[in-house]
Amino acid sequence: MDDRYEVDDDPGRIDVDAVTAYLRAEVYWARWRTDDVIRAQIRDAWRVVGAYAPDGAQVGFARAWSDGHASAYLADVYVLDEHRGHGLGKALVRKMIDDGPGAKFRWMLHTEDAHGLYRQFGFAPGGHMYLERPSARGA
Repeated sequence: MDDRYEVDDDPGRIDVDAVTAYLRAEVYWARWRTDDVIRAQIRDAWRVVGAYAPDGAQVGFARAWSDGHASAYLADVYVLDEHRGHGLGKALVRKMIDDGPGAKFRWMLHTEDAHGLYRQFGFAPGGHMYLERPSARGA
């Protein structure tokens, strides 16, 4: 990761307004959520990780929910377009799943377009044991 950037898991540092605005407008997976839903998801997350530019502005985010003991779900990982190419996506995922309290957990996620990133961290198709009931909202 470019050492001019910071990645940390301080929930007090998260710019909730910026995350909410980005998720509502820029990503396919969150457009159905209201501002209140996103704010509640951030507030109630088991863990959040932010990526910050040299000027301190938040430029990336990841959140997870977990039972706190054995399994966790990785969600809402993003890096603003103009800050991509500095290793921030990898740094966010590494900080969340490898460098924290969930390092030995079973991790799950859904993605339509970032399989290459997550394969680098050991994510693979669920195999014959994984079942899922899709949302009534669709994808």
